[in-house]
Amino acid sequence: MNRSLFPGIGSMAEEQGPQAPLADRMRPLALDQVVGQEHLLGPGRILREIAASGEIPSLLLWGPPGVGKTTLAHLMAHKGNCHFIAISAVLAGVKEVKRIVQEARTEWRLRQRRTVLFVDEIHRFNKAQQDAFLPHVENGTLILVGATTENPSFEVIPPLLSRSRVLVLEALEESHLLTLMLRALQEERGLGRWKLRVEEGCLETIAGFADGDARIALNSLELAAQLVRRSQTGDAVITRNIVREALQTRTLRYDKSGEEHYNLISALHKSLRNSDPDASLYWMGRMLEAGEDPLYIARRMVRFASEDIGVADPDALGRAIDAMQAVRFIGLPEGKLALAQLAVYLAQAPKSNRIYAAYSRVEKDVKSTRNQPVPLHLRNAPTSLMKELGYGRNYRYAHSEPDRVADMDCLPSNLAGRRYYEPSAEGFEREIQDRLDFLKQVKKRSRK
Repeated sequence: MNRSLFPGIGSMAEEQGPQAPLADRMRPLALDQVVGQEHLLGPGRILREIAASGEIPSLLLWGPPGVGKTTLAHLMAHKGNCHFIAISAVLAGVKEVKRIVQEARTEWRLRQRRTVLFVDEIHRFNKAQQDAFLPHVENGTLILVGATTENPSFEVIPPLLSRSRVLVLEALEESHLLTLMLRALQEERGLGRWKLRVEEGCLETIAGFADGDARIALNSLELAAQLVRRSQTGDAVITRNIVREALQTRTLRYDKSGEEHYNLISALHKSLRNSDPDASLYWMGRMLEAGEDPLYIARRMVRFASEDIGVADPDALGRAIDAMQAVRFIGLPEGKLALAQLAVYLAQAPKSNRIYAAYSRVEKDVKSTRNQPVPLHLRNAPTSLMKELGYGRNYRYAHSEPDRVADMDCLPSNLAGRRYYEPSAEGFEREIQDRLDFLKQVKKRSRK
């Protein structure tokens, strides 16, 4: 079981021996050493105020990897003079929670200290496991501090969510990562004893590679330092070549079933809608290069062709289907170009959501109004009985009318005159509006 007991920050520092990864050795030992998260730690901000009061509420720390969630949990527990227990939701279960509750009760009975339970990746606990926390959070036995990279509103049960403060942590800026790496190069608990020099631009390269993740930045720096020590022939210098060797290929942050998946597809859809081909290509590329199923992207763009373009460009839907078939036929990587071609086409196409709006109105009427029977004149009459009952009576055959349209109501009587489709002035819909205006005049003349 991956479990740590840290009654105080001093013992936390003691457990970070020389064999621990650099990112662990360099954890801040006080709030003032934390880099970034100014919106939570600045003067008068919530975490600063909580630390000053020493009264820690249950918290959910939501943010990307490597931004300080675990560190903040340690520091808040220390400021509140609390017993600290850390578990990972990947490894722990309900039995472990029961043992922790018993330990928390013992800690309060013997030392009058409350217990902070830090749960890393709390979103990986299922509903039953999360339910196990509820009574103990509610009666004050545990102060729960959960860390998650996923949206808590989707991944944490509502009762637990309502008993916790959700704090959003932000990815670190490159300037923050540079500060952390310089500190690691100077301090003895970091790499200071190695007396390393770094070529200009190397730390900036690592910071860009780390993509806001302090753990990646520090551990990449440590790997570069180790490469220097293994191959050292003179001065201990981290060069650009060593940095390139240490970094290799970045793994893109992406989860096909998590919030980032929905954030990226939303960015693609909205960039297409805003007629921005460059942004559309970028967001699509982010998904494809991270391993997203290309057919998922193709299906979403088929939907877009109807939802946001419609008959403003009747070719859009056909082109989307063609691109999807091309991806299915040739696969990756060649299929990426078919999707790129489609993204550019959809982005530049005239936009109209009138088909989407029309069907939404239809859907509302179908669900909220009485479903009246089909008018008799629109029914077929294949038998003599049906003819006697009036099926098909007064039906006017459009092809027999002068302009191929009859002045005849085709909606149920309770919806007579209802307009669902209202063309825009975009693309082909201008011609549709002209055609509808002409048909309206024809019907008016026919009525007279």
